[in-house]
Amino acid sequence: MLGLDLSDDEDQGTVFRDVLMLVLFGFVTIVVLVLPHLNPPEAAADATPPGNVVVEMRWPDDIDADVDLWVQAPGDTPVGYSNKGARYFNLLRDDLGKDNETTGLNFEVAFSRGTPAGEYTVNAHLYRNQSARTPIEVVVAVSVKATRDASLRPVATRRIQLAHVGQEITAMRFTLDDAGNLVAGSIHDLPRLLRSARR
Repeated sequence: MLGLDLSDDEDQGTVFRDVLMLVLFGFVTIVVLVLPHLNPPEAAADATPPGNVVVEMRWPDDIDADVDLWVQAPGDTPVGYSNKGARYFNLLRDDLGKDNETTGLNFEVAFSRGTPAGEYTVNAHLYRNQSARTPIEVVVAVSVKATRDASLRPVATRRIQLAHVGQEITAMRFTLDDAGNLVAGSIHDLPRLLRSARR
């Protein structure tokens, strides 16, 4: 006929399929080897909650108000809604009241990295009050764990009343020693403005 040799085309097709199968096999082998390391089960067992000093603030869930938590570690910058992180503290939740609310709960929380010795300050500030209900009762709770493996120990819980928009109240001030323990008799509520200090 035309003298075409089809054996070369068949050989090239066979080589292409063989190479394609080897590449696919190599890819599957890599996935099988890497998959167990993406989420090792030991990591979940060793997980401990973050934060050495945990500051939590709650106010009634039926009140549409934006109450802001402000915290300050010794010698550090105040942390709140307009400055969510500093050397020690981070604000993890900035609750805006009913705006963009998904949980139905009114709360804010801040965690620290480490427990530097010295005085800590915890304030509450009424930023907005759409419900126009006053006073707003705010509950502030502080817990501490001195080391990563220790469990959280309650330091203090305080209830305060916010009467008008713009009011900032010191819920508590307390002192920790070098080992991260509460200094006896150090809890008080002498006013120290934190939000205003940021301006």
